[in-house]
Amino acid sequence: MLENMSDKYTITKYHDGQFQDVEDVIVNEFPLTIFVNEMEFATMVCTPTHFEEMVVGFLASEGVIRSYNDIHSLSIDESRGYAYVMLKVNMTTNQEYYSKRFIGSCCGKSRQFYFHNDARTAKTSMSKTRITAAQSIELMNQMQNNSQVFLETGGVHNAALCSPEEIIAVRTDIGRHNALDKLYGYSILNRVPVRNKIIVFSGRISSEVLLKAAKIGVGIVLSKSAPTDLAIKLAKDLNITAVGFIRGKSFNVYSCPERIVD
Repeated sequence: MLENMSDKYTITKYHDGQFQDVEDVIVNEFPLTIFVNEMEFATMVCTPTHFEEMVVGFLASEGVIRSYNDIHSLSIDESRGYAYVMLKVNMTTNQEYYSKRFIGSCCGKSRQFYFHNDARTAKTSMSKTRITAAQSIELMNQMQNNSQVFLETGGVHNAALCSPEEIIAVRTDIGRHNALDKLYGYSILNRVPVRNKIIVFSGRISSEVLLKAAKIGVGIVLSKSAPTDLAIKLAKDLNITAVGFIRGKSFNVYSCPERIVD
């Protein structure tokens, strides 16, 4: 699938006072419209790989399905950019709630802003997984150094599903949410238990990213970048260990530090 992720273009480069024509590698961008039970549900702008995983993960994160068994059929028409999903039952989620704000109690501790479907599907982590500082740094280095598309284009986000000892799966996308949805779909399609797993992520830990991790069900999120304040509050309320700025031999632990050990 790597051949679908980028293309070569001739561009004009300015360097040290001179213009020259050079060949550059540019990441591909692709709109995929999802139909659920013959109704248009959402359009996702993504990197054109792992479509089935992304659709399954997205529908699970939105609370439309609980498992792959809820899907009667799923087909992808890449030529038109359509994904067709037929469920075994009617959608249980009220579509009018998508993208609508909901102010409610986050795990009974503090008031936070959710979307309606986030409040329904975000899970408090019960993970007992522990990881060492050295393992955290090594997993981040492995994910970044092995992403050929990122090294060539600099235009994608990487997300990896890991155990403390190794990377299980890596997914890449122009959209950070899409990369996480692909991982979620991978875990569903391959029946990978996630409670004892870790998400390693190249982008910023926003509240949306933290909620995606909560929906997937992991207890640890490792990031190369910074968190937001709402992400930290949600991480504490949802019992998720959020680690940021993993660079070189250092990092910051923002919540639930007991999962990071010497």
